[in-house]
Amino acid sequence: MSEQQKVADRPAAAPPAANSVDGFFKISERGSTFAREIRGGFATFFTMAYILVLNPIILGSAKDKFGHQLDSVQLVTATALVAAVMTVVMGVGGNLPLALATGLGLNAVVAFQIAPLMSWDDAMGLVVLEGLLICALVVTGLREAIMHAIPGPLKAAISVGIGLFIAFIGFVDAGFVSRIPDAAHSTVPVQLGGTGTLTGWPIVVFCLGVLLTIGLLARKVKGAILISIVTMTLLALVINSVADVKSWGLTTPSWPDKIAGTPDFGLIGHFSLFGAFGETTVITVVLLIFTLILSDFFDTMGTVVGISAEAGLLDEDGKVPGLGRVLLIDGAAAVAGGVSSASSATSYIESAAGVGEGARTGFANLITGGLFACALFLSPILTIVPMQAAAPALVAVGFLMMTQVKHIDWDKYEIAIPAFLTIAVMPFTYSITNGIGAGFLAYVLIKTVLGKAKEIHWLLWGTSALFLIYFAIDPVEQLFGAK
Repeated sequence: MSEQQKVADRPAAAPPAANSVDGFFKISERGSTFAREIRGGFATFFTMAYILVLNPIILGSAKDKFGHQLDSVQLVTATALVAAVMTVVMGVGGNLPLALATGLGLNAVVAFQIAPLMSWDDAMGLVVLEGLLICALVVTGLREAIMHAIPGPLKAAISVGIGLFIAFIGFVDAGFVSRIPDAAHSTVPVQLGGTGTLTGWPIVVFCLGVLLTIGLLARKVKGAILISIVTMTLLALVINSVADVKSWGLTTPSWPDKIAGTPDFGLIGHFSLFGAFGETTVITVVLLIFTLILSDFFDTMGTVVGISAEAGLLDEDGKVPGLGRVLLIDGAAAVAGGVSSASSATSYIESAAGVGEGARTGFANLITGGLFACALFLSPILTIVPMQAAAPALVAVGFLMMTQVKHIDWDKYEIAIPAFLTIAVMPFTYSITNGIGAGFLAYVLIKTVLGKAKEIHWLLWGTSALFLIYFAIDPVEQLFGAK
């Protein structure tokens, strides 16, 4: 979305609030409407509802040290509950259109790196500890201070990198792009479709969805993203009923046998706060917590900055409104994820779909959170949206976030090179944290080489040192005997 469009969306003088709800969420003040917020809430839910399927698969497929596995039905309940509660809390407390749910990547660390070393209760206890430590960083003001210490052009680069990353996620999750197996001995790591060509009806749905979405956006149709998701879902339902489709991936678009299901809260409260220290070495536990904190910390930082920038909510100094509350709620979400055995919950970059639909306030979160709450009981009907119908929204949002690249001075190498690495590393390594780390390290190095070390904020020095350890975690683990 261009700066002109953002300015146009917000009136020069905000109209008076229509009612108390409008006033509380500042809907009119931010140039939004209830209709936009509602559409945005739906769009965000549909682009991240896959977590209701994917998180149980990831956590449920792993075994802990004692060979125990988590129940899939209970994981669905835990995942939906945490997403519903924390998304609403973020909406009311943070007033940003920023939804939360179990973090992908973080859940893989818990499932395949932490759980094999201890029991599930112990592993979830580490997640709770991670969340508590993040909350402590927020309370001391350190987390907010680090975000404010980042130069404006690097913040823009983070948003652009996230845009490319989220578009890449859309292409990959829809099957438009796939990883070439190592056995193929190919010279490139990814390819078109599953075999180098586009095949199958699911890809047709995705391609038509992209065309529909960009066409509607170009026409500036209100509700473009949501219209595309709903239309493509209906098309997918028709295709699946008349054609022989081998696989749609995680979610098959077919009418379920039943509309309602009974939630199972059996995993809630199953965690051991310090049990991990009795299962493995202290240094191993410390390194595991460090990995979780660093990933969660900077994934959230990039997401909050990116979403706020795209929504036009950053102030004249490039700061996020109410940042302290937003970060505290995000830390509390990590605690909630551990307490419920759903793994660490965090802010979702897919919230950009809601922003692209016009959401500017936390009221959109009430819709998204309400839909996750419905999913506790109506998961059969709310999980029929295939990724091929939702992924076009991610591609479109990737474009919208890419427009912020104009705020980077590409003739000034001391900022252009770190910005480039931030932008490139995110999609190429499939990690927001890696991109931020590469940009920070390059920024500190180049400033130092140019004799401008005094211009570097001391918090960037400390953060870059942590990233150096993060990227060199394998030799560090070997050095301290944690491997």
